Amino acid sequence: MAEVIWGLATSHVPSIGAAMDRGKTEDESWKDLFDGYAPARAWLAEHRPDVAVVIYNDHANGVDLDVVPTFAIGTSDHYDVADEGFGKRPVPDVVGHPELSLHLLESLVDDGFDMTVFQELDVDHGLTVPLSVWTPDPGEAWPCPVVPLLVNVIQYPQPTAARCYALGQALGRAIASFPQDLTVGVLGTGGMSHQLAGARAGFINPEFDAMFMEAVETDPQRLTQLSRQDYVREAGSEGIEMIMWLVMRGAMAAEVTKVHSHYFVPASNTAAAVALFDNRAPAPA
Repeated sequence: MAEVIWGLATSHVPSIGAAMDRGKTEDESWKDLFDGYAPARAWLAEHRPDVAVVIYNDHANGVDLDVVPTFAIGTSDHYDVADEGFGKRPVPDVVGHPELSLHLLESLVDDGFDMTVFQELDVDHGLTVPLSVWTPDPGEAWPCPVVPLLVNVIQYPQPTAARCYALGQALGRAIASFPQDLTVGVLGTGGMSHQLAGARAGFINPEFDAMFMEAVETDPQRLTQLSRQDYVREAGSEGIEMIMWLVMRGAMAAEVTKVHSHYFVPASNTAAAVALFDNRAPAPA
């Protein structure tokens, strides 16, 4: 059977990828953010999974805004990096794991989640920036194959936080029932608080972000009680991306061990964070 060994929550702000691609990580405005990634990267380098499931949202780069599925999964063996208007990021294309994808698809549908299926998909910064946060210098290939799992967080009505957490729980059951022995890392992406347009453009709420980062580790059920209106009011119109962290958290055990977390303001005009959790049972004392 397959096993979720860790969960990584991280913002997927496009400028984080651009700073890495342009060698700006030591600049004063970025150094604290990237220094904050270092402990997580060191731990992850010693705990490479066989497959990673990346929960993210497309930004009208791989998926047309005329068709925005609530939940979708990629089943391909290869995903091209999308050109988002400035040329492709200088990072590897993504290798898929169709066997696990098709197993997850069947299991999630049987568990009540009517998934949209992408047999072809270009992946944008929502997926590639988290992979760069994990592995800054991937060389010719990312550390392992990836299963993309997409969530609509850009068009109303987005799924509720409770529905995202339930999807994560179903995802955890689906991974556990995969008949091959695989280790799996799960990445929940997006957030933290931010709003890109309108009267509240530039809105950031550090108090809400701190509450969320604590609760996602210790009391994720608390976060499922918040409505989409609560998320938009407290985290901003784009801060609702944080519900994707709950998919990651739902796929993990009730109790997890925090390896590292870091919070940074601002990355562009966004609050950014990373939180890494070990899902394996603690070793006996």
